[in-house]
Amino acid sequence: MRLRAFFLNLPHLLILGWLSLLLLSPRPAAAAAGELPEFGFAILKTSRVAVREALLVPGGSLSKEIDSNFSAFLIKHRDEYLLFDTGMGRQIDAQYHADMPRPWRPFFKYEAPVRPARDQLEQVGFFAQHKTISRVILSHSHWDHAGGLLDFPEAKVLVSPAEMGLVRQPTRGPGGSWASQIGSAAIAWEALQFKDQAYKGYTQSLDLFGDGRVVLVPMPGHTPGSIGLFLTVDSGQVYFFIGDVAWTVAAVKAGAPKFWAASALVDAHAEQTQRAVAQLRDLLRQEPGLVLVPAHDSAVQDPLGYFPNWVR
Repeated sequence: MRLRAFFLNLPHLLILGWLSLLLLSPRPAAAAAGELPEFGFAILKTSRVAVREALLVPGGSLSKEIDSNFSAFLIKHRDEYLLFDTGMGRQIDAQYHADMPRPWRPFFKYEAPVRPARDQLEQVGFFAQHKTISRVILSHSHWDHAGGLLDFPEAKVLVSPAEMGLVRQPTRGPGGSWASQIGSAAIAWEALQFKDQAYKGYTQSLDLFGDGRVVLVPMPGHTPGSIGLFLTVDSGQVYFFIGDVAWTVAAVKAGAPKFWAASALVDAHAEQTQRAVAQLRDLLRQEPGLVLVPAHDSAVQDPLGYFPNWVR
């Protein structure tokens, strides 16, 4: 009888045991919906343009098209938020017509729809949550990186001292720093003060918060004041945002220069830019776990995901 009762009650005993294990055993905490990292970033893709693969990727196809992104990078450091580049802003159409000469428009363009970084942030209630963008750091001041500056009047805008020369003397065209974007007297410019402290092979650096999480380095060539940003996220992974030193990671790994015609128009100093690419290639060999994030490389950005998704 006892044996029969045991088997009759076995299903109930198994259920009770399973519930006990479920309730009492330690379990990994699940990430709450909308939970933010302490140190992380999100990619704000503001626009794109389809480009022949061969123009961006060594050995690429002339018949295949790939996306070249116009992205801003939202950096979170504890309770502070900053942007590295702005992508295309709310006034990009007027800016483009004012400062991109007609002969160059078929070759240097962006595609609709444009989703300005400010709009994307507002759509999720970012500013309603008493958050703000304290600083905008420009990798350089070209039109496709500074297009959204006027959308963030509350932010200080940080550039390297060498880039301030371009800011003070705006130019037009595909390799220009446009007056329509950077000429406003209301922009609160601030020159970065690099220190003679080596970091990952770069002779100068600036540890923005003093904790090694966000480190800026000069990378002259594409423009005299081009800079890169190292970010160490919650997981310990290090990402290196390189602006337009190279347009794709594939080009860095191959040690390949930009397509010669484009380089002649947009690189201030082609040989210096190529030295910067060679330095990046050496760094990747030394630190194969480092993740490079060029400003336009959709092959890198697509797998990381886009705002409101966070990389942590």
